Amino acid sequence: MAEEILIPLAFFASVFGIIYVYLTARNRERMSMIDKGVDPSIFTTKRNYANMTLKFGMLLVGIALGILVGSFIDEYTTLPEEVGYFSMIFLFGGLALIINSILEDRKAKQ
Repeated sequence: MAEEILIPLAFFASVFGIIYVYLTARNRERMSMIDKGVDPSIFTTKRNYANMTLKFGMLLVGIALGILVGSFIDEYTTLPEEVGYFSMIFLFGGLALIINSILEDRKAKQ
């Protein structure tokens, strides 16, 4: 009975502790840099959300293709169902991210 309560409680306490330590250490580091006269503009990051939507779109298309090919593997081969689905999902999802990386590198060179 105690394990059913203690395990989730310990998990969430650990996650909270890690996040708390990360945020306080980052705050202390930034405050000391500002005290030393470092320009605070280095803390801001510019994100390009157009590339993120392309990346997530390609990842989802890759996952969908992986599910489709996994279905064909399940239907027409003697491989176990889990092997076909999971291997194809990871394969096509990874290929989509690799292709996205290549496209972003080409765009950055232009």
